[in-house]
Amino acid sequence: MITLIYLIHIFVCFFLVIVVLLQSGKSGDIAAAFGGQGSQTAFGPRGAATVLTKATTWCAVIFMLTSITLSIAASRKTGPKSVLQNYNSAPAKPAPANPPAPKK
Repeated sequence: MITLIYLIHIFVCFFLVIVVLLQSGKSGDIAAAFGGQGSQTAFGPRGAATVLTKATTWCAVIFMLTSITLSIAASRKTGPKSVLQNYNSAPAKPAPANPPAPKK
């Protein structure tokens, strides 16, 4: 079950990147800061939601749901909680109690 969620998550990640890169910009470049878009709204033109916009929204929702699901599954996992938990560290060597006397 967790493998299926991993596969969905990876597929959605790649699809989300592609969909975001295919979208056109909202014409919010440097000219907009100096009044280059006088008749438009403050945040650029706003048209109807396209198929790419809706796909981006749904991909983002699915990405968040799979991320939350995978984090919950990882926190409930039994077994060692740390990668280094199975390794024994060497005890530190204690410092000598009395330093050696200087030779004359």
